[in-house]
Amino acid sequence: MKIVIAAVSSNRCISGVSRHAANVARSLLTRSEVSALHVIVAPWEYQHMRDAVSRKDSRLHIHSVPLLPGTLSRNLWYFRDLPAIAQQLQADVVHISYPSPIRKDAFHCPTVVTLHDLYPYDIPSNFGFPKVIFNRLILQQCLRAANAIACVSDSTKLRLGIKSPQSLPKAVTVYNCVEPATSAAKPSFAEPWSNGAFLLCVAQHRRNKNIVLALRVFKRLLSRGDIDSSTRLLIVGMPGPESARIHRLVREESLTQRVVLVSGISDAEMQWCYRNCEVLLAPSIVEGFGLPIAEAMIAGCRIVCSDIPAFRELGGAKCRFIELGPGAGEQFAVAVCESLRERRPLPLHLPNLSASVIAEQYLRLYRLVITAFGISHPALVPALGSPASRPFTTQTTQAKRPEQPSVARF
Repeated sequence: MKIVIAAVSSNRCISGVSRHAANVARSLLTRSEVSALHVIVAPWEYQHMRDAVSRKDSRLHIHSVPLLPGTLSRNLWYFRDLPAIAQQLQADVVHISYPSPIRKDAFHCPTVVTLHDLYPYDIPSNFGFPKVIFNRLILQQCLRAANAIACVSDSTKLRLGIKSPQSLPKAVTVYNCVEPATSAAKPSFAEPWSNGAFLLCVAQHRRNKNIVLALRVFKRLLSRGDIDSSTRLLIVGMPGPESARIHRLVREESLTQRVVLVSGISDAEMQWCYRNCEVLLAPSIVEGFGLPIAEAMIAGCRIVCSDIPAFRELGGAKCRFIELGPGAGEQFAVAVCESLRERRPLPLHLPNLSASVIAEQYLRLYRLVITAFGISHPALVPALGSPASRPFTTQTTQAKRPEQPSVARF
């Protein structure tokens, strides 16, 4: 089976979407049924995607496509160029890593899209007006056009049924793949810390992550002497619409020496943060999956998080859940203090999120959509119609070592 994973995005460093695409790729490479796996990214994503996949396999090809920055350019690429690229790569199925415009009748093979969340409806302030309107239109167009929808959680699938009930019959739940890290490395920014005690919050600077609440809880803990005055709050996540508000609050609360904001750190550095933090704080308003919760449980973290469906689905009895609303800040602070009095939990094994399980679920889905599309696997998909209008040439990095990932210029 030849699979194309389209992961072209605007992200200049590793993000949740990038991690998802890399994890899907790593999972699929564990299966012999996959004869070729093509991961397509923007030029600025190539290096961090290659680092995230981190596999030497002759079947793996990571491609960088010429693309101008900007939302319009990216959406046009998905709508206009991706079908031709998929045909030239003789793909059996195209997996789009997040909702993007799909020209259904231009594809010679079925398409699967990963649905991470319904943020354009659930948290419109993430986008602002009028951008949220366009995001809703793109989301609905993609859901209609895709042959199948892979929801990252049952809670996301439930929200899909509410906001787009006509799409529910072609939706399935396939969790994100989350496995124990093989290594941990202390980040350079942590080297000067004389006292290594820190709380951790892993979140992009977006409204749904509720980082402002995490800052206020941290300030409350410091002011009352519930934690040592040298304790830090480490926030790991990409800048975004909430960045200005976050920085302003840090200044107003005189937390500039105690709050550390970083982004784009490696998987090994992220693993060190999980293994060494005192508590993971996750006060999100809404989530589609909650990757930090899963990663923290696998690393053996104390976890204090908001009581939302996605976190309940993942965390079960392994987290302290706080209901958002009046008094949530105080409840979070109390829960952190109670957690600190307990022994650090043992790392958990989560087999339902393992690469082997996730790969099997995706391959089962791919087979179903291929069959429904009228293609008999394992026969290769023939090139349909006239040659593509935008042929590409392949430039392979380290051409004498075909086991290395390659880069193609479409």
